[in-house]
Amino acid sequence: MFIGHFAVAFGAKKAAPRASLGTLFLAAQFIDLLWPLLLLVGMEHVRLDPGNTAMTPLDFYDYPISHGLPGVLFWSLLVGGAYYAARRYTRGAIVAGLAVLSHWILDLLTHRPDLPLGFGGDVKVGLGLWNSPVVAVILEVTLFAAGVFLYARATVKKDQRGVYGFWGLVAVLLVIYGMNLAGPPPPDVSVIAVAGNLGWLFVAWAYWVDAHRRLAVGEHHLPREAS
Repeated sequence: MFIGHFAVAFGAKKAAPRASLGTLFLAAQFIDLLWPLLLLVGMEHVRLDPGNTAMTPLDFYDYPISHGLPGVLFWSLLVGGAYYAARRYTRGAIVAGLAVLSHWILDLLTHRPDLPLGFGGDVKVGLGLWNSPVVAVILEVTLFAAGVFLYARATVKKDQRGVYGFWGLVAVLLVIYGMNLAGPPPPDVSVIAVAGNLGWLFVAWAYWVDAHRRLAVGEHHLPREAS
């Protein structure tokens, strides 16, 4: 899943209005931001296996640190705890932690059984929607549309950058999603690892977008968390 994870980040702004969209992007994508770093240093592994599923040629055969359930639970607590320590915003910390966990849950729907339930990797799960491309695409696009709608309702522009930056981000994510669906497989694993680190650019873009938008009128009346 790709844009489905960003859908969670966009929609989470409604649940935690004071959290930056950039922080929510970071949380929802956290384990996929961690994964390419672990690939680069050789702590996790993936291989090209055309036909592995109908939608991806990748065999995620070794990634217990980033995508094993115990690891994801740890990262959820770490991200939520770090956010609370920095911002003292309880709701934002809870939402950030749940956004990290949501990544694994959405992957559970789409991946074949390759998500480890433990660090040993002996038991793996996945419902395999990537082998039903039409269903997988409809689900992901629907989630993305809902998340974008919620963010658009929860915020309004401060200036025109808040309009062009927001809709430009939405458009670029959709274009990349389309390219991933229709494009050729990556040439080798090193390209996957390097390209995966480009995800940090979306986090930076989301921080920039949120800085040029403000909460919609109704959101200003939400009670403030104690600092």
